[in-house]
Amino acid sequence: METTAVKNREDKTGVTFNAYYRVHPDDRQKFIDAVADHIPYTAAQPGCVFYVFAADILDPNTFHLSEGWEDEEAITIHHDSAPFREALNEVMTSVRILDHQGQRYEIAAHADGSPPGGVTVTA
Repeated sequence: METTAVKNREDKTGVTFNAYYRVHPDDRQKFIDAVADHIPYTAAQPGCVFYVFAADILDPNTFHLSEGWEDEEAITIHHDSAPFREALNEVMTSVRILDHQGQRYEIAAHADGSPPGGVTVTA
């Protein structure tokens, strides 16, 4: 699986989506297969600030999606793209989703999101 370069952290996120999907244990790999190739494609799209799927560390059948977009135009282009529609169709037709919740947030202001005291990064 290919990786994508880190986007410029100065890019401003105008809209974020946060969601989770809990899938049937027998469909876990089908879910991964349906979305894995889609992740680097989406993350590289113009206007995508970040796009991350991650497995839950306490429940391996739950996946968290976090995505950030510069603006509505970028989201529309993404949602209208063939790769997005294909990945969505694959999930909807081959994966039993047991639970799902998603939220969309319109970003009104930006500030540093580090915890109190900051984070020390070591090489």
